[in-house]
Amino acid sequence: MTHFSRTLFFVLSLLSSSTNAQLSTNFYDKTCPNLQTIVRNSMEQAINGEPRLGASILRLFFHDCFVNGCDASVLLDDTGTFVGEKNAAPNRNSVRGYEVIDGIKSKVEAACNGIVSCADILALAARDGVVLLGGPSWTVALGRRDATTASESAANAQLPSPFSDLPTLISAFAAKGLSARDLTVLSGGHSIGQAQCQFFRARIYNGTNIDTSFAASRRSICPSSGGDTDLSPLDSLTPIRFDNNYFSELVAGRGLLISDQVLFDGGSQDPLVRIYSDNNAAFFGDFGEAMIKMGDITPLTGTAGEIRSNCRVVN
Repeated sequence: MTHFSRTLFFVLSLLSSSTNAQLSTNFYDKTCPNLQTIVRNSMEQAINGEPRLGASILRLFFHDCFVNGCDASVLLDDTGTFVGEKNAAPNRNSVRGYEVIDGIKSKVEAACNGIVSCADILALAARDGVVLLGGPSWTVALGRRDATTASESAANAQLPSPFSDLPTLISAFAAKGLSARDLTVLSGGHSIGQAQCQFFRARIYNGTNIDTSFAASRRSICPSSGGDTDLSPLDSLTPIRFDNNYFSELVAGRGLLISDQVLFDGGSQDPLVRIYSDNNAAFFGDFGEAMIKMGDITPLTGTAGEIRSNCRVVN
């Protein structure tokens, strides 16, 4: 091999290792050994103050991963050079929990400066929020890096709508490498959290596949006009406990959003919804696996992106 060939081979090797670097479960074991403890304690403190934050952080992670991968782009404030994701239609005045991630980041920076990405902090916080509300745990692989830009148009185009039908949802998830089964089990994240009246009004006033007493009870929360930001739990049985009651509600015609009830409406996902409604362990096992898959959506690794010192701004 000539000197030039050896040099070229070395450069190509470096490039492939930086672009194909894989996430690993022990990524920060030596460089930031207390990371997981810091995140867990911070999430415990946040959820003790407001249980809804577990759902908010889970949704924040989902909205991050679905737009150009799990790269913390959703956390970036708008700048003079780009309009980010925070004010895209699916996020504006509804995605929340940014301050929780800011607080965790500052504690992590104090413990191990410049080491841990905002993207990894968000992935860990989402898992811990679920666990603290009674849900399953899963192993979070780490090593993501942070995006240096964000896109409002990408968020508008790629995030599923609460008004979507089943084929639209299945294709939106397929575009991210996730199956119809992943769609259904990840929708079980709606076991916790709340939705604004503007997103379920059409269903409770005009829906035909809805339990009538449930529709009436939601109308008392959500008037036919006005009150757009009034809130209802997505799972009215156990709204701050992560469990399979979300699926039991779907079987009973008590899904809050159109995009919830389409999972049980005479279509392909009905058998799976029935399984989860009857078997909490099956739901928990599949949910953890699907969260691992979602966390693997096109992360930045190696030398791509950066490690932001402030999650809201590029270094």
